[in-house]
Amino acid sequence: MRYINKNDLLIIARSMGLLMIGIGFLCLVPIAVDLIYFEFNALCYLVPSLTSILIGFVCIKVLDKYDIHKMRLKHAMVISSLSWLWAGLVCGIILYSITDIGFVDSIFESMSALTGSGITIYPDVEILPHSVLFFRGFQQWIGGLGVVVMIISVLAKPGSVSNKLYQSEAREDRIKPSTKATIKQTIKIYFIFTIFGIILYLIAGMPIFDSICNTFSIISTGGMSIKNANIGYYQSELIYFITIFLMILGATSFLVHYNFIKTRGKSLVHDLQFKVMISLIAIATLLIYLTSYIVPMDILFVVVSAITTTGASIQSSTVMGAWPPFTIFVIMMLMLIGGSTGSTVGAIKLMRVIAFCKGIYRNSREIWSPKGSVVPLERANKYISENVVEQSGNYITLYFILILITWSLLCLYGHDPLNSLFFTFSMQGNVGLEIGQMSQNLELPLKLIGIFNMWTGRLEIYPVLITLRAFLEIFKR
Repeated sequence: MRYINKNDLLIIARSMGLLMIGIGFLCLVPIAVDLIYFEFNALCYLVPSLTSILIGFVCIKVLDKYDIHKMRLKHAMVISSLSWLWAGLVCGIILYSITDIGFVDSIFESMSALTGSGITIYPDVEILPHSVLFFRGFQQWIGGLGVVVMIISVLAKPGSVSNKLYQSEAREDRIKPSTKATIKQTIKIYFIFTIFGIILYLIAGMPIFDSICNTFSIISTGGMSIKNANIGYYQSELIYFITIFLMILGATSFLVHYNFIKTRGKSLVHDLQFKVMISLIAIATLLIYLTSYIVPMDILFVVVSAITTTGASIQSSTVMGAWPPFTIFVIMMLMLIGGSTGSTVGAIKLMRVIAFCKGIYRNSREIWSPKGSVVPLERANKYISENVVEQSGNYITLYFILILITWSLLCLYGHDPLNSLFFTFSMQGNVGLEIGQMSQNLELPLKLIGIFNMWTGRLEIYPVLITLRAFLEIFKR
């Protein structure tokens, strides 16, 4: 039985045209920075951007008869997966044409920025042009909400198409009844937080350009910095606390943010994911403090950075690599869990972990309860369906399979097992923290695997599996 036929492919190509146009326009934004700083790289942005727009326009015009309203969720997942790859390719070509890194390195850097992974190939980011530094931050900011979500908020019409594309990026929370209204409200909140972050950094004494780029990076939980020493460059505890605050904002569900004023803060207090996240931050910070001699600010910062999957740091990767093994273990567990569903974070996410643990607890209770007893699954006075528990378990299993494959390949190439596992967690969870600076010493095949990890981590695996199945269908005899 064929799951993808010719008409499916043409519907996908027709819809991809819209997203190619949107990606092209987004890549034009850094030209303004290039002109301000007289860096004369505008053509390097202009050519790939206009090419993307032109190809997208051709797809729409040539395939106009293929009705996008026939789009199903499988189409949307393939479109979403390919759109992230296309965005990584176009942005990578721009980086390749301006900087002196290789083509695959450029794609890796671009995918890292877009997915909020924050792992950089550049050994010295401070020598990069201002427009490139802005572009990396802007990619993180766009990727924080999702490339597809950002584009359909402007270009797509309300309706089932917007809804399916929204779902394809692993988003289900609804702030408003319609998908289009939900996206617009989410972007509004995102804009407010971004402006708020820039103002806070300016008050703390950070230069305007740094404030903009760092806010883009932190509120999106991307963590890719414009300084080699990351946030540690500024040597300011006020900036550290502002960054911690912004990381937690970015890792909290947009639905909770939206309801915050309406409920006078009760949405925050009553949100299970937020309470678990804060509890984990407190417990992890205390555990590391009691078992190491690390400075308390360093502990708190890295704990928040890990669980929010931001990857920002105030200590170098080599310093972190010398921390006690138990400290590294705690950080890795936080990187694995991640923040709230419906936020900008990566990793497994708290709701899946909560549902999975609830399922284990329920199964255990059923064993020791009297025969015939029915043990309900509850979460904050709400019932969790069997389907949610099953899906959480399936996703966590797939997540660990990908981690094991990548970890084994890193070890096969002779990299240190602990550093390799930490780096695998960082790539698959879109985190960005490192111990040992592995990103700049990766072999070519491992860079390609890393691109795949970051791509699957951001799209939460299933859209990528659907896309790979579609390609298998194409080549099936």
